[in-house]
Amino acid sequence: MSVRDLWAGYDGNAVLEAVNLEIDRGDMVGIIGPNGSGKSTLIKTALGLIKPIKGEISILGAKGSLERHLVGYIPQAELVDWDFPVTVADVALMGRYSLRGLFRRTTKEDREAADSSLELVKMFELRNRLIGELSGGQRRRVLLARAMAHSPELLLLDEPMAGLDATTQHQLLDLLDQLRSNGATVVLSTHDLSCVSSRCDKACCLNRKQIAFGKPSDVLNEQVLGDTFGTHLLMVHLDGQAYAYQHHTHSDEHSEPERLPGNGHSND
Repeated sequence: MSVRDLWAGYDGNAVLEAVNLEIDRGDMVGIIGPNGSGKSTLIKTALGLIKPIKGEISILGAKGSLERHLVGYIPQAELVDWDFPVTVADVALMGRYSLRGLFRRTTKEDREAADSSLELVKMFELRNRLIGELSGGQRRRVLLARAMAHSPELLLLDEPMAGLDATTQHQLLDLLDQLRSNGATVVLSTHDLSCVSSRCDKACCLNRKQIAFGKPSDVLNEQVLGDTFGTHLLMVHLDGQAYAYQHHTHSDEHSEPERLPGNGHSND
């Protein structure tokens, strides 16, 4: 995936400016930044849902129109209607629509592929359960199964770890590592710095423009994080981990700490 001088936004107003990325096949890339920084806009532009104002994105070597069956997508959890009466199996089967079309009958091959993706994410035993009855982590696994049902080469995930506990996050990341080992490229947006630091090959720091892009060990430091989150960051060290706290000027503003694994020393 190649992004060259990308400017993108809505109604002609740029949300992203001058983004340049080179993502190799098999990479896992973490996109981090505050709310409103353009993380979702970058992913939606890569999907072809938003037309660039300027610049271009090349997906798997192809420019312009995107072959959607080559790409798997997981939206933010809050954008999904979890009360819609569909089963786990139904959701996984939706991942085949990019190959068959929405109104064509599914085939035995489609059903077998959907079942295989559910087995991959360890949700096959719950295939007859309604999606609304599942836990947050189980729902995220089902969305991953849907994204994988057509064997995509690129996975785009928008805040896949949001709202999950640490154990469930690690389980989801283990699944993504497994998919990478099979040749998939993974691009995910997240607020979790520990995930990016420990699991990703590259990190992209955004705040409406690209602040930094490179290996996490090179770009996840106090200067870059301060520029990314647009506020002063205080690095607190506890149990060998580095925690980055955002400091705001208003007393009614609160934020959760961003966690960055370290050796007990901050990066200067």
